[in-house]
Amino acid sequence: MTTHITMRVGLTLALALCGAAVGATDFPARPITIIVPYPPGGTADLLPRMIAERLPDVMKVPVIVQNKPGASGTLGADLVSRSAPDGYTLLGVPPHFFVSDLLYKISFDPKAFEPVGIIASYPNVLLANSNLPVANVKDLIALTSSGKKTLNMASAGAGTSQHLSAELLRIKARVDYTHVPYKGTAPALSDLMGGHVDAMFDNLITALPYVQSGKVKLLGVGSARRNPAFPDTPAISEVVPGYESVTWMGLVAPPATPVAVVERLSQAVAQVLKDPKLRAQIEAMQAAPAEGTRADMQKQVKEDTARWSDVIRTARITAE
Repeated sequence: MTTHITMRVGLTLALALCGAAVGATDFPARPITIIVPYPPGGTADLLPRMIAERLPDVMKVPVIVQNKPGASGTLGADLVSRSAPDGYTLLGVPPHFFVSDLLYKISFDPKAFEPVGIIASYPNVLLANSNLPVANVKDLIALTSSGKKTLNMASAGAGTSQHLSAELLRIKARVDYTHVPYKGTAPALSDLMGGHVDAMFDNLITALPYVQSGKVKLLGVGSARRNPAFPDTPAISEVVPGYESVTWMGLVAPPATPVAVVERLSQAVAQVLKDPKLRAQIEAMQAAPAEGTRADMQKQVKEDTARWSDVIRTARITAE
């Protein structure tokens, strides 16, 4: 009897493994949809679209991008979390997606999603209005430390990457400031240029035209090294050891998606990112194209999740 049961269990397992292998071999057999949980037009939308335009050459099926904005990106994420874990529905995510459960009341676990690959990374940068009497992050720290100035720091909202970047500066450099949250980046930048707030963090891609036009000052970059386009602007870590704030956009699959399917997707994204023309386009945006591998993304997610989780807990940040 025991032998019979063992043989039956073994046969069932073999059939299951065989079915998984066949499924992975046949994937993809129909169009793939990438859900972008943010409005059209921004960096979070542009980078997934650049990948989606080229994936059909590798995957041999259409790739569709759909914007599902709302609830700070959690609306689209919730939709994908409930999608079939078959690789046909993906989600575009930044690093702070993986700490969203610490900020919002959500019905899904962001850490359960399967990393596919990072598309590109770009630093968060510290900006100041043109009238603030500072030239770099060292000056800003000195100004706030003197007690002569109470700094008003804008962000696109509580718990956003801009807010987290500012809190990391507060923690590491003891920069005191008053947080001024806005409903989005556009109004925050508008008030920064208008002199209604003193400073804010934003990603370099979004901030680039305002810096180039002189409408805002670039005080420091959150990447480990200086940005080649602004060699005279220090990395914040030169003044504040250990400071790092870099944004990226990547792709994830729903929880429980078979590893073989995720690997197939990851290989396709990595292949697309080898295209010299695409890499040149990304670099022209002052972003660094990634390798697109699943392993690289898993490592980066682990590091960034630890960093931003510590910031949220230390600063006791809650979404407003």
